[in-house]
Amino acid sequence: MTETFDALTRLVAAGDVVVLSGAGLSTESGIPDYRGPSGAARRHTPMTYQAFTRDPQARRRYWARSHLGWRMIARAAPNAGHHAVARLQAAGLLAGVITQNVDGLHTAAGATGVVELHGRLDEVTCLDCGNLTSRDELDRRLREANPGFDAHVAHVNPDGDVDLPDEAVAGFRTVDCGICGTGMLKPDVVFFGETVPAPRVAECFTRVERARALLVLGSSLTVMSGRRFVIRAAKHGIPVAIVNQGPTRGDGYAAVALDAPLGATLTALADRVAGPTPRPGPAGAGLAPTAGQPAAV
Repeated sequence: MTETFDALTRLVAAGDVVVLSGAGLSTESGIPDYRGPSGAARRHTPMTYQAFTRDPQARRRYWARSHLGWRMIARAAPNAGHHAVARLQAAGLLAGVITQNVDGLHTAAGATGVVELHGRLDEVTCLDCGNLTSRDELDRRLREANPGFDAHVAHVNPDGDVDLPDEAVAGFRTVDCGICGTGMLKPDVVFFGETVPAPRVAECFTRVERARALLVLGSSLTVMSGRRFVIRAAKHGIPVAIVNQGPTRGDGYAAVALDAPLGATLTALADRVAGPTPRPGPAGAGLAPTAGQPAAV
């Protein structure tokens, strides 16, 4: 493992690295992934765009579950892995950050210019008028429309959905757009059966093709949404490094593959190539700047 970590260090230290992150990077923030060691298997089928837009009952079930799941996502704070990525970027070693996650934790940790491939849970869009509002505002409106609504949540999925029996959501009331008054609201994330906007995908391909290396963090690369960037990098002769717990479907393309905990590994990596994390000074001397701020998603 030491030799592999050294190879990873050399790759990142050379700079112009694009990061591609997945759900495994957020598990240490208390958000389980689907396939890693802390993954939580779903007991219901993920919501599809078609069901959400065509079936009022499916939409009601989704919003009831997501209303509870959002509370857990909103409390999540960036972990050591997110802060390490922000430190690498601040040190000028990254050419970009692409994330498959919708939790906003990269930005909360201080990273800038993050391409959020699948959108963000902290924003809500109206499918009729296109108005974009904050999830906090929707949360307030849903609480007012459903006083006393609560249910036990065993775990939350990476997309903010939770597992609840149908009887637990009986009577839950959804709300329409607060701007146009009648529009259907949807979290500004890409659902199953929905495509990532083409300009966003094109931007990601451009970043990868211009990079000197691609660093995959916490993604099993099971779905093509993320794996296509690994394939594109390999096609252009761009070295790929992967840090993940467990095997990935991109291991065959990787010049470096490290099976290790993300937080500790990325912190050690950042310490090696970007310098140690600033520590608080002596009493009365004030605090050293930190890598980021508490989660605001």
